[in-house]
Amino acid sequence: QVQLVESGGRLVQAGDSLRLSCAASGRTFSSRAMGWFRQSPGKEREFVAGISWSGERTAFADSVKGRFTISRDNAKNTVYLQMNSLKPEDTAVYYCTADVTLLRWSVPTGRYEYDYWGQGTQVTVSS
Repeated sequence: QVQLVESGGRLVQAGDSLRLSCAASGRTFSSRAMGWFRQSPGKEREFVAGISWSGERTAFADSVKGRFTISRDNAKNTVYLQMNSLKPEDTAVYYCTADVTLLRWSVPTGRYEYDYWGQGTQVTVSS
């Protein structure tokens, strides 16, 4: 089992930067790819970024490429999402999630490839 707790969301202005953190409990964190998804009202939950269990591979949605980075610290059981040049359209609840598969080589991008989810953290970007 993996339990996830996100933090760091808040109200910011367009152009600002923000770092989200996701603290994980459970012995399998370092063996699972991790992802960030987001969901805004009336829209489906969408993939934002993912990182392989080793941290060697990452993947990003086209809408955030070049602005967001993802990293992890397996010693601290934590994954981070660094968000730069934020836009109003980045406003959403951001969720941290863990891969359903252990030691997957690739970075999953589909919602149903992830199993464990945090409660979410609200990011609001004002124009």
